[in-house]
Amino acid sequence: MTAAITAGRDLVALPKAHLHLHFTGSMRPSTLVEMAAERGIRLPRSLTDDVALQVEPTRRGWFRFQRQYDAARAVVDSESALRRIVDEAARDDASEGSGRLELQVDPTSYAPFVGGLTPALEIVLDQAARSEQETGVSIGIIVAASRTRHPLDARTLARLAALHAGRVIGFGLSNDERRGTTADYGPAFRIAREAGLLSVPHGGELLGPAHIEDVLDQLAPSRLGHGVRSADDPALLARIVEAGIGLEVCPASNASLGVVDDAADVPLRQLVDAGAQIALGADDPLLFGSRLVQQYETARDVGLSDTELAHLAADSIRISAADAATRQRLLGGVREWLAAPAPRDPA
Repeated sequence: MTAAITAGRDLVALPKAHLHLHFTGSMRPSTLVEMAAERGIRLPRSLTDDVALQVEPTRRGWFRFQRQYDAARAVVDSESALRRIVDEAARDDASEGSGRLELQVDPTSYAPFVGGLTPALEIVLDQAARSEQETGVSIGIIVAASRTRHPLDARTLARLAALHAGRVIGFGLSNDERRGTTADYGPAFRIAREAGLLSVPHGGELLGPAHIEDVLDQLAPSRLGHGVRSADDPALLARIVEAGIGLEVCPASNASLGVVDDAADVPLRQLVDAGAQIALGADDPLLFGSRLVQQYETARDVGLSDTELAHLAADSIRISAADAATRQRLLGGVREWLAAPAPRDPA
């Protein structure tokens, strides 16, 4: 008789934190279609064909990605739209076993529709508090500047984030890493850090070790959005591990943007073996067609054991900005998940 094979535990049931999710990119495809129809907006077929975006890792490829993102963002033109996106993001995370969500938003694009930057951010913060109560998912908001805008805009956003410190937990820098000069954003990040906010810029996605070193030196990150290219330089990766800088790794996103050929090609094993603290994230599931649990499925597919997957989930919780009680509760759930017997496949 063939021995029974131990199957993996249910990844939805694994408590985890979701630390890399963008506001518009979190939108449900059905919500996008519904809101576009209400506004008479014609969407590109690539946003409605249920096929994950795939572009080359060039400026032209990034432009194609940004054009899709902007088309989706065009439907977010009211307080009710802002609230709906936050609430649905929380509910979707709850359905995937995420007990902590840190949602990244640049209020600049939504400000004209609701009376300015401050109202846009306060609507998001208010809805996050409501959705947290209703779903049980602990929610923190990250204010993110864009490399496509002037560094003075980043300072404005950093001051806004600092005024709301506590409800805002971090300050980020997103968009194409090849745009702007990293050092120019340093003053904005100093404003944020002095207010007690986490520094969570993107880095090491499209560009390699030299870019990551620049981000480390100029922006003093608590976590790196992506950071997968640190695997190209063992000394740099060791520096990141030694400094306790977390990596927000998004396999499906990296594949869609041409960083790797396939999500399974992300150097997750190398990062794990080096001792990196990793939080898997979905980035922009609206465009990339892959949510949080699917990132854990990718990790399982490349050979990570349930023990290692539990370690990833625990790290995501530890490097989050969740309060101590939330961390303790979620980490307890991770231990319980791993302690439970794994299902057994029939012989």
